[in-house]
Amino acid sequence: MRHLAHGIDRFQREVFPDRAGLFARLATTHRPGTLFIGCSDARVVPELITQTEPGELFVVRTAGNLVPAYAPGDDDGVAAGIEYAVAVLGVRDIVVCGHSACGAMTALAEGHDLSGAPAVARWLRYAAASRARAAAAEAGGDVDVLVRENVSAQLANLATHPSVARALAQGSVRLHGWVFDIRTGTVADVADVADVADGQAPALAA
Repeated sequence: MRHLAHGIDRFQREVFPDRAGLFARLATTHRPGTLFIGCSDARVVPELITQTEPGELFVVRTAGNLVPAYAPGDDDGVAAGIEYAVAVLGVRDIVVCGHSACGAMTALAEGHDLSGAPAVARWLRYAAASRARAAAAEAGGDVDVLVRENVSAQLANLATHPSVARALAQGSVRLHGWVFDIRTGTVADVADVADVADGQAPALAA
């Protein structure tokens, strides 16, 4: 924990003073333009990858960047985060970002024994459609393929949430599927993900 305390001290001494005006505005204004749904993996840092300032991204992170499909009465933190970002904050873009060497996708692709982590095993059931997509591509054991197919599947799940469905119908939000490669630092579109709103492949945001 000592390095975290040192980090806070450096932030307060060296970083915050140069950004004081920004944080003064953020103290009373919260209008992020993008909902970024990514993996909880510590190697994937949305603000670093996208080089965005505080206040620009509304971030939801889950193991395997999984987004459970909407189920009436089955509210959870992911559903609440999505609804708040879309219906209250009015984000204009939603990114679902997978990444290379994802532990969740590796466990599924390689059939790891998760009996010692039952909560993780239950959570990964939300990737059933992802596994089916990879199997249909005859690449069920390929982690990279599963990572891409998982982004596709989670975008489809995302579109089942009422707030997202309404925004898509109104044309007020766009969906994007990305994969971040940790080794190279590159971010690629999931080109075979159809945009749920109009059937067009989503483009990597500039």
